[in-house]
Amino acid sequence: MSNSVNLALIGASGVVGRKILKVLEKKKISIDNFYPIGNSSVGSEVFLNNEKYIISDLDSFDRSKINIAIFSAGSKVARKYAQSFVDENIYVIDMSSEFRYQENIPLVIPEINNESIENLKNPSLISNPNCSVSQLLLAIYPIHSQLKINFINVATYQAVSGTGKDAISELENQLSGLEDINVYPKRIAGNVIPHCDDFLENDFTKEEMKIAWETQKILDPKIPVQSTCVRVPVMNGHSEAVFCRTEKETSKEEIHSILENIKGVKLFDNPQKNEYPTPFEHANNTEEVFVGRIRVQRINSENWISMWIVADNVYGKGAALNCVQILESLIIKNKL
Repeated sequence: MSNSVNLALIGASGVVGRKILKVLEKKKISIDNFYPIGNSSVGSEVFLNNEKYIISDLDSFDRSKINIAIFSAGSKVARKYAQSFVDENIYVIDMSSEFRYQENIPLVIPEINNESIENLKNPSLISNPNCSVSQLLLAIYPIHSQLKINFINVATYQAVSGTGKDAISELENQLSGLEDINVYPKRIAGNVIPHCDDFLENDFTKEEMKIAWETQKILDPKIPVQSTCVRVPVMNGHSEAVFCRTEKETSKEEIHSILENIKGVKLFDNPQKNEYPTPFEHANNTEEVFVGRIRVQRINSENWISMWIVADNVYGKGAALNCVQILESLIIKNKL
């Protein structure tokens, strides 16, 4: 391996792409050569470490210049191009859902299953998990490790930034008085829409099934997962109400003890002082997954934990941060 980092970012001008650039800067990732790539944004500018770069065309880009590519341009682009990059001995980190459910492609949250990267023998495709899944699992994985979670119910309250630039503009337009309804099936301003992604034959949405499929792939294939995903009129920051059953009896004090020293998790749980996480306060270019409203109950002789989780779904663990952490792992493990 060359140990040099020659990186292409496909979708560099998008909502997530721009946040990846910010995380690369903050983490001080040493990049030898950087190439921003796009389709509709070809010729426009992006900046990394105060240097200006011009976005190149994906079809004409010389792939021999790179050894790793981050795809942040959606499933269609990933489906068309990602595997061909791998075939040319280039590592690919894909942000879309296109490859997450293929058994031979690792779905990675470095704090949980970093051995998936360790086990890679050749340049490969690596999937970044769904934004709601990343923040959920970072918070509950330590609990599962000690108390054995055997059922999860989660309701997500997802910001419009998770849909992209057009959704952000639509909410802004509606708040300014325009009746602009194009991205979502109903008005989002002043409303909540229990509909994220397409409905499937089982009446769950694809987003709801993603949470189940990805949780089972990363955490434990035997855990039943039930979810309801709701789009809310919040610009940025996903929130989750989580209700999970554990095999072992526990207490709020024990849950605090488990979570308080977990890197990337920040407890904010003092309801008597109105201290609990909210997206407005805690999802503004923040890295941590914030956890509050922790409650422990015995219901019908079963052990149940309730909690409230908030994270930045674009800059933070939901997207850009986890992607850059995967890149860091590849560098540390001398895969490049």
